[in-house]
Amino acid sequence: MSSAPLFSIVTPVYEPPVDVLADTIASVLAQDHEDWEWILVDDCSPTEAVRELIREHAARDPRIRLVERETNGHIVAASNDGIEAARGTFIVLLDHDDLLTADALSANARRIKCFDDVDYLYSDEDKVDDAGELYDEFRKPDWSPERLRGQMYTSHLSVMRTEVVRRVGGFREGYDGSQDHDLALRVGEVARRVVHIPEVLYHWRAVVGSASADINAKPYATIAGAKAVQDHLDRLEIPAEVGQGPVPGHYQVRRRLDPGVKVSVVIPTIGQSDLIWGARRVMVVEAVRSLLARTRHGNLEVVVVYDVPTPESVLDELREVAGDKLVLERFTRPFNYSEKMNVGCLRATGDRLVFLNDDVEVISEGWLEQLVAPLDEPDVGLTGARLYFSDDTVQHAGHAYMAGHYLHPYRDLPRASYGPFGALIINREASGVTAACAAMRRDTFLAIGGFSEVLPANFNDVDLCYKVRGAGLRIVYVAGVELYHFESRSRERAVHDWERDLVRGRWGVPQDDPYVPQADRYEGRPARRAGKAAAKGKTQGKPQGKARGTGKAARSGIAS
Repeated sequence: MSSAPLFSIVTPVYEPPVDVLADTIASVLAQDHEDWEWILVDDCSPTEAVRELIREHAARDPRIRLVERETNGHIVAASNDGIEAARGTFIVLLDHDDLLTADALSANARRIKCFDDVDYLYSDEDKVDDAGELYDEFRKPDWSPERLRGQMYTSHLSVMRTEVVRRVGGFREGYDGSQDHDLALRVGEVARRVVHIPEVLYHWRAVVGSASADINAKPYATIAGAKAVQDHLDRLEIPAEVGQGPVPGHYQVRRRLDPGVKVSVVIPTIGQSDLIWGARRVMVVEAVRSLLARTRHGNLEVVVVYDVPTPESVLDELREVAGDKLVLERFTRPFNYSEKMNVGCLRATGDRLVFLNDDVEVISEGWLEQLVAPLDEPDVGLTGARLYFSDDTVQHAGHAYMAGHYLHPYRDLPRASYGPFGALIINREASGVTAACAAMRRDTFLAIGGFSEVLPANFNDVDLCYKVRGAGLRIVYVAGVELYHFESRSRERAVHDWERDLVRGRWGVPQDDPYVPQADRYEGRPARRAGKAAAKGKTQGKPQGKARGTGKAARSGIAS
């Protein structure tokens, strides 16, 4: 080859079934983009036929190179040998038993041509079984660094600028099983641009003993994954501890909140009471009681903005429950949620503001700390929680703005559900969160102008989220912050066309959400051919926990 190719495909090889390796080779040779080289590093496979197959193809195609290790060094050492030998501008990571779609390299080449500063590209993926059946199609979000801390979601197909991979040190020993997660975290820290290609370009083969077939097959991988995420947080000086999530390969990040940070919880109320689970309660009193009981952060105040009709007895109960942490602010104007919240936030003295409805009950320990602590990262502008209806179904786990609507995409899933591809159980970026429970830095709130008072009832939190993202800040859904939200208990809900039209007029009609695929993307679709392993006429299976939120109730439920 007279000049360096655009792509260097790197594949560590160790004792794959020869027919499976042949399928992988066929998928590379079928590429409709030809500017590539392929470095296959054999890690002392016991079967000579593995090397013979590679030699045969290398003899016919000079783009294919076989590197033979003298000793078995495992996947990290073999992969690093491939990186060292690479001559291409970008490294393409391909396992020895998986399949590329025919347009995998050309799809990446097109994006590279559009963005000369891109350092990392990743695409959607699915799985393929021994019969060639494609299933578990994973339509991924756009770049979501918070999600990457909780899950190696970028995975296949990953394409990284060679210079960047070498600069961060390539793969690291001691992270076997999660070496790709560790590398993605380190590359993501320094990458100038990360591009998501919303196309399935990679078929992950599900074979016995592989993580694709059984996530429990390699328990050491989840230990290494948690270590990789902890290292990442330590490098960024984010005070947090990483633990295993409820599903292998998912991680829980618990941040530490500086005790010196003052937090103001702002709650609007009219002091109503209602029947909850068969017992009458004063909503705001029990909301305050639960929020105080489940936090150890002592440096906080509770600002209650109350309407004139609020009974004096309710204020007395609040004084008894909250003591000297209580700040009462009387509101004498006609109902306007946005105005009440602005008044409360201006009265607040904390550096961090928590917006909280009066019809909630906090149920997770350390909720305040986990909700507020991500705001220490300067590019995080807003955080939100996971909320349940009283029947233990999901009310909110982040907004999605798509197909002309403002949605709760996971609404009505069971509380115990993990959500599609773990979306409910890991922290992640979202287009928006409900103001029923959200947090923001005070300086951010003032800079973006707070809540828009021309939206007195509905979509004020949607508008707020657009303003946060318009300022270039991330919105983070915090999975471990859980509350009951007795939605519609405090007032009758009615969503008016003029409210929706106002938001659309200001921000445009939403089409595709960057963090949640369109609902129809979860449906089974015809399989794409991927060399000899693909079977004609097959359909992709549906992942567990199909996203909800396309119905009328989900569209109208976005109001604060």
